[in-house]
Amino acid sequence: MPPSCCGYLSQYTHHHLVVFLLTFFSYVLLHASRKTFSNVKVSISAQWTPSFQNGSAPAFSPGETWEENRLFADEKQATLFLGALDSIFLFSYAVGLYLSGIIGDRVNLRYVLCFGLCGSAVVEFLFGTLTEWLHIYNIYLYCGLWVLNGLLQSAVWPCVVAVMGNWFGKAGRGFVFGLWSACASVGNILGAFLASSVLKYGYEYAFLVTSVVQFAGGVVVFFGLLTSPKEVGLSLESETGLSPVERDTDSHRPLMSDEEDEVEAEVYARQYQQPDEPLAETPQAIGFCQAFCLPGVLPYSLAYACLKLVNYSFFFWLPFYLSNNYGWKEAEADRLSVWYDVGGIIGGTVQGLISDCMGKRSPVLAMSLALAMGALMGYSRSPNDQVINAALLATTGFFIGGPSNMISSAISADLGRQGALRGNQEALATVTGIVDGTGSIGAAGGQYLVSLIESKLGWMYVFYFFIVMTGCSIVFIIPLLFKEVLAMWRDRQALRRQL
Repeated sequence: MPPSCCGYLSQYTHHHLVVFLLTFFSYVLLHASRKTFSNVKVSISAQWTPSFQNGSAPAFSPGETWEENRLFADEKQATLFLGALDSIFLFSYAVGLYLSGIIGDRVNLRYVLCFGLCGSAVVEFLFGTLTEWLHIYNIYLYCGLWVLNGLLQSAVWPCVVAVMGNWFGKAGRGFVFGLWSACASVGNILGAFLASSVLKYGYEYAFLVTSVVQFAGGVVVFFGLLTSPKEVGLSLESETGLSPVERDTDSHRPLMSDEEDEVEAEVYARQYQQPDEPLAETPQAIGFCQAFCLPGVLPYSLAYACLKLVNYSFFFWLPFYLSNNYGWKEAEADRLSVWYDVGGIIGGTVQGLISDCMGKRSPVLAMSLALAMGALMGYSRSPNDQVINAALLATTGFFIGGPSNMISSAISADLGRQGALRGNQEALATVTGIVDGTGSIGAAGGQYLVSLIESKLGWMYVFYFFIVMTGCSIVFIIPLLFKEVLAMWRDRQALRRQL
């Protein structure tokens, strides 16, 4: 039987706790700063259009006229450009993920991670704060800074997933990574509250606060993070209960077994290597094409492309939608939007634990995504009531954010540590970059489509679009679902023959 949650946690040392917290909060800070842009879209749109004169934003400085900082003639043009900025960011983020995953498997993960955190913080300060202080309003400058921001932020996710994969073995990975992958949702919540708390002073202060906090977090990570058990004189087996690759099961076998638990328990009993035992040779990094051809990488990447489009559309557009569709104040919309992330946190943890108990991931994903289609339809018809809207948001986040967190963390770690690598190649960061990069390409194309569909047809058709994309994600994992269900049936038949 799978171990309980307490059993999972009892296996881990203080090193695990430090690694868990540092990687968790490094991505919390990154997502908090990323969320700032979506939370201040109304204020930015007002700043760039004549609506700025109608009392929807602070007054101009003495002697300043609207024509001096005007970018667009009306709100629709500003909305389209905001959607284009989201797409620009995600396209550059996707390209960066493909590159940073390869780099992360070849360079010290701590250096790459801190470079991404601190560099992104500087760019966000330039984009949102310095340009406003200096009254510099230029479309090409905004686009260039957002391309650079996407490239820098792409260095973070493959690195934190790779570090977690180095420290945590496969037993209980669904629960541990499900809990840990809440970092994005916690970052969204933190970013929403930080932005709403200083928005009355101007949107530039929302960028200022989050970028400063993110830069400080990068410095802490640089001096405190241990990327591998070997850095403190421990073998990889002694800290994770698994050697880098070969102890992970193949994709057609259960993710956990009693025999595997016994092996892990025995290995955890000897925490330190014997002095006369040499450290194992560092695995060689796998090539990009080879990683792309690993079993399960392509279907999960395509499914994540459709799912991340929906998830990031909520991420980028939810506060704007609540303010635009219901007429709620921007600060109220920011605070209400966090319920989607609350649902995602609970969904990722619960569904990860269920997948551990089942020994399979795809059945849990398929069921959750099927229910997500119904949740999207229900939320699209939410009345103008904040309590009902919050409840429907949390439900939608549970069924969309949960599978999204599983694919980007636990499943990516499974794919990067599978038996097809034969125990002599490192692929975790590369595979994570491929899965998340492909997802970001889908999300990038979707953000401009969201703004285009909304401007031409209205928000209801945006939700129809989301339902179609969620259905497509189910289609891509159907082959994996059949494979795992067949494996479960074979395992039961074999058990019956033994009895």
